[in-house]
Amino acid sequence: MWHTKSVSEVERELKTSIKKGLAEEEINLRKEKYGINKLNEKKKESLFIRFIKQFNDFMIIILIIASIVSAGVSYMQGENDYIDSIIIIAIVVLNAIMGLVQETRAEKSIESLKKLTPQVAKVIRNGKQEEILAEELVPGDIIELSDGNYVPADCRIIECFNLKIEESSLTGETEPVAKVKEEIYKQDLPLGDMKNMAFMASIVVSGHGKAIVTETGMTTKLGKIANMITENEAPETPIQKKLGEVGKVLGIVCLVICAIIFVIGIIKKIEPVEMFMTSVGLAVAAIPEGLPAIVTIMLSIGVTRMAKKNAIIRKLPAVETLGSSNVICSDKTGTLTQNKMTVVKTVSSNEKLLLELGSMCTDCLVEKNENGEWIVKRRTNRSSHCK
Repeated sequence: MWHTKSVSEVERELKTSIKKGLAEEEINLRKEKYGINKLNEKKKESLFIRFIKQFNDFMIIILIIASIVSAGVSYMQGENDYIDSIIIIAIVVLNAIMGLVQETRAEKSIESLKKLTPQVAKVIRNGKQEEILAEELVPGDIIELSDGNYVPADCRIIECFNLKIEESSLTGETEPVAKVKEEIYKQDLPLGDMKNMAFMASIVVSGHGKAIVTETGMTTKLGKIANMITENEAPETPIQKKLGEVGKVLGIVCLVICAIIFVIGIIKKIEPVEMFMTSVGLAVAAIPEGLPAIVTIMLSIGVTRMAKKNAIIRKLPAVETLGSSNVICSDKTGTLTQNKMTVVKTVSSNEKLLLELGSMCTDCLVEKNENGEWIVKRRTNRSSHCK
């Protein structure tokens, strides 16, 4: 456990230098050994596979079989009336397209959110300070932590000056933790009590310091959480369970009734082919082909309304799950919100003076990007910071 070791022990065990950092050759070797400092994402499925998965429902499968049988019966009877089959297939395909479109929109929204916070890290390598992409960090790197920055990897604090880090993304505690560099001899400690450690995705709210990277990528505390999320499949929602049950009951009942009618016809010495056509016709008529389409349309309306409230729903059935909730329990507001305060409206008789005072109390730069949009950037020079 890194928090129980002294700074010199950590330095020796990770074969690094607090003053000079890692050498170029060692960095390349560790990149090959540990990989990039990035969370692995679940392998994305192709558009075709995702479209096919929209048909993975008992009710949908019954509808497809019913349409094929209906077309076959019509052909065998010489009627050439395929309107019912075409309508059923059209409903099923429309249902799949609506589900796929919603999932694609949600994924694009999620991807855009990931791009909002491009991460960089200040490191000491070959005795020089440089700024690199956070994903290039390796265990043993010496990094600098300053207020307003995300912690780019799990690390052991080696220097700190009024260093406070907010770890609500991992612990749920919105109060920032004051960090220390001294070792803590207690073995089994919760994350919030490891005061000489800093963890990936937590935020430095004040002070500055230095740390040795101990874990990167999927071996970090955040990486272990991400691994559990990607490995565990989401359970079925209440509406999926109900539709599955309805589909199974309807399918079984239809088959039983068809079998009974077929047997009765045979007993009455009616032609087997004629009885088969009659049984199949009854089965097709008994299946509610409009049900999946109606359910999908209603869920899509719910998703649209949620989107207007800035709530991203990835899977359509999740809307119904949220609607079925009577009580939502949460431990702290920091778990549900960003734990950030943002000015949305100002009221002043001297707006220019207000903006001047505000600019003196921030270390950000406001610039226009290539698209002409205003963006906020942090200053890299700490001397420009004013409190």
